[in-house]
Amino acid sequence: MNVYVRVISISTTSPTISSTQSTALWCVNMPVIKAQTFPVSWATATSAASAVLANALAKLVFSRRSISLVKARVRGLPLWSGLVDPQPLEGGITNVNFRVTEPSGDGYVVRLGDDIPVHHVMRFNEAAASRAAAEAGVSPEVVYAERGVLVVRFVEGRTLGEADLRSPAMIDRFLPLLKKVHRDVAAAFRGPALTFWPFHVLRDYGRSLEEGGSRHRGDLPALLAVAAELEAAVGDITLVFGHNDLLPGNILDDGKRLWLIDWDYAGFGSALFDLANLATNCGLDETLERHLLRGYFGREADEALYRRFSAMKCASLLRETMWSMVSEIHSTLDFDYAAYTAENRARFDAAHDAFMNLQGS
Repeated sequence: MNVYVRVISISTTSPTISSTQSTALWCVNMPVIKAQTFPVSWATATSAASAVLANALAKLVFSRRSISLVKARVRGLPLWSGLVDPQPLEGGITNVNFRVTEPSGDGYVVRLGDDIPVHHVMRFNEAAASRAAAEAGVSPEVVYAERGVLVVRFVEGRTLGEADLRSPAMIDRFLPLLKKVHRDVAAAFRGPALTFWPFHVLRDYGRSLEEGGSRHRGDLPALLAVAAELEAAVGDITLVFGHNDLLPGNILDDGKRLWLIDWDYAGFGSALFDLANLATNCGLDETLERHLLRGYFGREADEALYRRFSAMKCASLLRETMWSMVSEIHSTLDFDYAAYTAENRARFDAAHDAFMNLQGS
């Protein structure tokens, strides 16, 4: 259900909002109480009204007019020692990010984002994973969290690109960080935790696409049959705590060390998915893939391991394809998901052909 939120009066202390089917400052995929107007305190999220506002902030499609309102929300967080001027950061499809510099000079990143059940993104899990990753020394410190808001320390550095990871030297720099994630984050994790099994995600996406009347419904039986074959090819796994979204843009280089950020999809799963996901996101060729596997497992990848890895690469690409299919019908972002679906479907088809050509497939 698309619900539009209109600001009736604007104040840094007590703005009033109401739900309406007109004047869209924010387009939110969430139910709210209709025809009700209530005051909201920007400083806290303790009232029912501010909880609704937190959800709205997390799911909105930003316009130039609404950015100033969201900045006011960020400025009103209770952790700042003085006045701050939040600056939007680029990137982020499941959340919106701001950089905030305190009067002391300390820098922070504020992430606004609500649960996205259709994509298995739950913010309680992201916050817990972020804290555990920081305790394990692989991610920046979490300094504040509330419903729909996560604040972490800003790391001065650069995000990596695909070309950076197409280097044996950079792969060798990154692998100790990934091993530390798989080894140490689970030990630091507190509270309930999610699992991330790509084949469950694919099956669930299939149901969402059927129920949503997707234009891709005719393709689903064949795609899900392939997914079942790939799951069988992957076989038994060793359970680790994974990041599960290894885009190069989620890896930061501060000049001395690497950091891993953005734990939206974190959960218990397979190391093979993180490795395959990194390979597909960075376009690694077979030589670099085998270098990656040798560095992680400490031995040359035999054909059985490489075949399992290749099956997981297909699963990674199929998940991205079906993620985009689902986004075509559920997302309110101004993004060409149809083109993104086609691009990833072509990459999946090519990877699946290569997998089928492996000996024993």
